[in-house]
Amino acid sequence: MQNAFMYILECSDGSYYTGSTTDIQRRLNEHQTGSGSYYTRKRLPVRLVHLAGFNSIEEAFKREKQVQGWSRKKKQALIDGSFPDLVPLSKGYKWRKE
Repeated sequence: MQNAFMYILECSDGSYYTGSTTDIQRRLNEHQTGSGSYYTRKRLPVRLVHLAGFNSIEEAFKREKQVQGWSRKKKQALIDGSFPDLVPLSKGYKWRKE
């Protein structure tokens, strides 16, 4: 059973906000009403574009911090479900012909 979530919101200015929570409905409501975070408060409305479930808030938070460090292109690949594109978009990735 998934008890926690990592989510990505698209803000009105096109930027992404990444967070984690144990109650996704409450957290989305907080973001939409301006009480979620300072970042989203200034960029309303927001739209949920990615949601991933985890067994614990610790796992969700760990994934949140990982995704926060990603480039916009890599976040977009995750949102689009373009999983083969994630590796080449990783920092330090070097393609090698075998």
